[in-house]
Amino acid sequence: MSLPSRIISADSHVTEPPDTYIERIDRRFADQAPHLVSDEEHGDLYVIPGMKSPVPMGLVAAAGKPAEEIRVLGTRFEELHRGGWDPDARIADQDRDGVAGEIIYPTVGMQICNHRDLDFKRACFDAYNLWMAEYCAAHPDRLFGVGQTAVRTPEEAVQDLVRIHELGLRGVMLPGNPGVEDYDSPAYDRLWAAAVEIGMPLSFHVLTTRETAPTRGPRLNSFMSIIRANQDVIGTLIFSGVFERHPALKVVCVEADAGWVPHFMYRMDHAFKRHRHWLTAGALSRLPSEYFRDNVYTTFQDDWVAFQVADLLNVERLMWANDFPHSDSTWPWSRQMLEEHTGELTEHERRRILHDNVVELYGLPVPALQEV
Repeated sequence: MSLPSRIISADSHVTEPPDTYIERIDRRFADQAPHLVSDEEHGDLYVIPGMKSPVPMGLVAAAGKPAEEIRVLGTRFEELHRGGWDPDARIADQDRDGVAGEIIYPTVGMQICNHRDLDFKRACFDAYNLWMAEYCAAHPDRLFGVGQTAVRTPEEAVQDLVRIHELGLRGVMLPGNPGVEDYDSPAYDRLWAAAVEIGMPLSFHVLTTRETAPTRGPRLNSFMSIIRANQDVIGTLIFSGVFERHPALKVVCVEADAGWVPHFMYRMDHAFKRHRHWLTAGALSRLPSEYFRDNVYTTFQDDWVAFQVADLLNVERLMWANDFPHSDSTWPWSRQMLEEHTGELTEHERRRILHDNVVELYGLPVPALQEV
């Protein structure tokens, strides 16, 4: 069996050009807008005022490079994949990788999610959403943007959802840390209800939650902890009864892999069955794993384990991604990799994971993306 002819990536990225925030941000924050600086020793860096570390350009656009050539510093913006900010070049990048479309997330905007100044964060995201809408409008049948909200308050987050939808973007990425209480608070019920009513999937992406503890051991060990924050968000939503109260809500766990999901679902069920009488949680009428299977989508790149345990997952909630142009990307050999990794799947499973699930979730223009 062959791969679907119209593969869609459920998680790709842009590389915000230097004028993204400077040209579009609320003028009150004009002198604080994130901006690109050049350094002879370190290369080009995206500086975000109020954050300790700038965003180096090396890792954010290392797709296609051999592992030994990936470096953090010393890269110039003009050396990056042009498709990261040029929509016409992006189509050529998609064609080279053999994909028909991409759900597109930010890069610098991911780091801004961790900014502690909520007013500044809101201004940055408003500017980013305008730029992303312009970028995707160049090829609306192949570029599908996800907007950002700072979630300063639940009420404002609802307003952001409406604006993002009006801009033509397909989903909304939430920061791991909201501005008022946490996501288990009933105050956010109005946000969940609005997402369902408007039809906007909500996403939580790795690296968008502030770190609460230093990484132990060698620096490479930090890579292993990346998915933990997303697992915490999912557990928070499930155990607090968010999906019990909003059964039509769809949440996407982005770039955190999926091979771990069967054990995570077992662990949640074990906790619920054995410990719910002394460890508090919300009122649940079903097992936690059932909410995960119905309400949570997961995206992954080269996590071959996810394909091996597909029968333990809900195949209608799995979505493959190429992560272009980041260092974890499978570009430009995605199709070759998928030929190998999906070898034991049925044709139905392949179509769901590589095409149908993302089309249905985001309401993509089916005529333009339908199988041929």
